Amino acid sequence: MALFGNAHAIDPAQAQQDYARLLGQGEQVHAAYLLIRDTIFLTDRRLVLVDKQGITGKKVEYHSIPYRSITHFAVETAGTFDLDAELKIWISGSPVPVQKTFTKGVDIYEVQAILTQFVAK
Repeated sequence: MALFGNAHAIDPAQAQQDYARLLGQGEQVHAAYLLIRDTIFLTDRRLVLVDKQGITGKKVEYHSIPYRSITHFAVETAGTFDLDAELKIWISGSPVPVQKTFTKGVDIYEVQAILTQFVAK
């Protein structure tokens, strides 16, 4: 489920509004990232990957990953020559991680902190 391109942060309140129909009662978006036309957001309950498909992007697939399904995750910070940060998430039952790439402007430590807060419960 690799998506191409680099994610950058977007306003969590806007994601909360844009994806309100996907959220459970009382579920709150803590962080959101835009990846070309796809979106990744982290709520207090799960990680959601929004995958727009086709030429028009009208067909959309929503991947919901409950935090309890995440067995472990890794973040790789941006470097001097490699300007992108990466996130890898392993889901129970799958040997291949979900991988996402973020621009240098994204605070990968924020992503790490949110995942730590909810995965390590």
